[in-house]
Amino acid sequence: MKICVYGAGAVGGHIAGRLAAGRTQVSLIARGEQLAAIQQHGLRVETRDGELISRPVATDRPGDLEPQDIVIVAVKAPALPAIAEHIGSLLHPDSLVLFVNNGIPWWYFHSHGGPLDGTHLRRLDPERALWDGIGPGRAVGAVAYTACTVVEPGVIRAANPRNRLIVGRPDGRSDKRLDALASLLNPTGLEATVTPRIRDAVWAKLLMNLIGGSLAVLTASAMKDVLDKPAVAGVAKAMAAEGIAIARALGCDPGDPEEGLSKLGTSGHLQSIAQDLRAGRPMEIDAMFRVPLDLADMVQIPTPNLELVIELAIQRARAAGQYHDTSR
Repeated sequence: MKICVYGAGAVGGHIAGRLAAGRTQVSLIARGEQLAAIQQHGLRVETRDGELISRPVATDRPGDLEPQDIVIVAVKAPALPAIAEHIGSLLHPDSLVLFVNNGIPWWYFHSHGGPLDGTHLRRLDPERALWDGIGPGRAVGAVAYTACTVVEPGVIRAANPRNRLIVGRPDGRSDKRLDALASLLNPTGLEATVTPRIRDAVWAKLLMNLIGGSLAVLTASAMKDVLDKPAVAGVAKAMAAEGIAIARALGCDPGDPEEGLSKLGTSGHLQSIAQDLRAGRPMEIDAMFRVPLDLADMVQIPTPNLELVIELAIQRARAAGQYHDTSR
C-alpha cells in the first residue's frame, strides 16, 4: 500500500516518521527548511520510548509522485482549499484521503443524514475546491491526540506517553484500507482506531479545543496554569455544556466533559492554535471557533459563554494580523 503524508509539520511529520520507521512505503510532501533537512539528514521523531529515524521520500512537488492508495493530509485547515488541486494529483480512482485537522472538517455533512445532509460549509471551502476537486466520498476523518512540536527542521518531538489516531469514514462504513493502515501504525507506538462514528470523535476533541484553544489564545498559557482558577474553571464548564448541547443536537455523543476537562486542567502543553499565534503562523480560527458557532445557529442552540470567549480570542488573532474574516 502506497501512503503519502501531505504536510511535514508536527503532526504530519510524526505520523510519517512512525510509518517509515515501521518500514511502510511512505512519501512526504514538505517545503522550505523542513524539506531540506529531511532530504539531507532524514526525519527524526523523538518519543518517550526513544528516537525514530527514517529517510522517507520527501518532495515539494506532489505531481512527481505516483498515485497513492492513501493520502494523509496534515496541514492547517485554512490552507486546504489552496492545495486541493495538488492533493488531487496524488489520487487514483480508489484513493482515500485522510484529513487530520482540528475543529469541524469541510466534509462534515456528507452522509450525515437528516435535514442538514449534504450541506456545504462555505466558510471552510469557499470556492468548493475540496468538495468538487477531491470529493467528500473519498474523504476520511482523522482525529489525532499527539502533543507534538517541531523542535528544529527535520526533528519532531512527541511529548505524550500515549499517542492516538482515530479514523473513520463520514458514512460510517467499514473499509479494509483503514484497517490495514491501523495495522501498520499500531506496532509503531501510534494507536490507531477505526470508528463508525467519526463525528463523535471530532466533537470529543473539539470541545477541549473550544475551551483550551480559546483560553490559550487569550492567556498565552498552558491550561494547567489557567484552569486552576475557580472563576475560569466555572466558565470552562459552562462552555463545555454549550458545546455538548450543539453536538447532541447534531446527533453526536462527545463523551464525558468532566474527564476531558480534568485532563485539560493538568496539561502543560501550549495549545497548537496559541503556538500558531505566537509564531505568526495561520490559525485554524474558522474550523475550531467560528464554524462550531455557525452550527449552533443552524440547530438553534444558545451559546453565550462560547460566543464571549471565542469572540475575544478571534479579536486577539485579528489584532495580531493573523485572522481576516472574509465573510464580513
